[in-house]
Amino acid sequence: MSTASRRTFLGLAAVTALPVLTARPALAADKYPSNTALYADPELAEGIDYARRYRRPERFDDNLSKRFPFPDTAILAPHGGAIEGGTSELCHAIGGYHPGTLEPTPADGPRYDLWMFEGIRPADNSELHVTSTHCDDPVARSLAGGARRAVGVHGCSPTPLGLPAGARAVLVGGRDDQLRQALLTRLGAAGFQVVDGVSHPTLSGRDPDNIANRTLSGGGGQLELTTGLRDAMFGTNTRPERRYTTTPVFWDFVSAVRVAIADVALTSS
Repeated sequence: MSTASRRTFLGLAAVTALPVLTARPALAADKYPSNTALYADPELAEGIDYARRYRRPERFDDNLSKRFPFPDTAILAPHGGAIEGGTSELCHAIGGYHPGTLEPTPADGPRYDLWMFEGIRPADNSELHVTSTHCDDPVARSLAGGARRAVGVHGCSPTPLGLPAGARAVLVGGRDDQLRQALLTRLGAAGFQVVDGVSHPTLSGRDPDNIANRTLSGGGGQLELTTGLRDAMFGTNTRPERRYTTTPVFWDFVSAVRVAIADVALTSS
């Protein structure tokens, strides 16, 4: 085991001993009331039905440590893989890693903690959706709880946003108002259609139990990308091929989000 891998393992080894909080009843659309309940289902198998991935940047040996001593943002994709297509790839890239090679990119920028839960079945992955307010995965809780802020990456249809089919838009929510405003500003400046989700009845992301808000500051940001926008981000929009066929739209979006995170980090440091 490498030094970096050993530090990562030791840093999260205690997570398995964390108490699991009791989740509130799931929404009607959810089959499982929590990640814990999903993991306990004997009909499901990790690596066949679903996957869990996380990554922590090396804190001490990284050459970037002097410039970015404390990358204090966690990037989360609670519905990755084939549940909300494209969110795993975005999670990796916003975190600072190419989704195809998993190598750091860009070379001169910060890397962030990231976590994702992915549906990897051939079909019916929507059954694996656990709403963000019920996410009790211990690693997700640990990474969010150790970060000053988090960004949750999600997919949605344009209908809840009051937009026509095919609309390429992103709703920006979350309890961290400074981060939300920075995301709105930078994504809008990059040419994306942005919707302020602060008052949206279901997608505002402002519930304190939302995994993106379970941070040291009690706040985070939430991005809800429409199907049309996510379709434009990949040349071949399938789970096996998305990571290798990212388009300029994908990287423009990632760049805008990373700049927004940096804006907030500079003003709050």
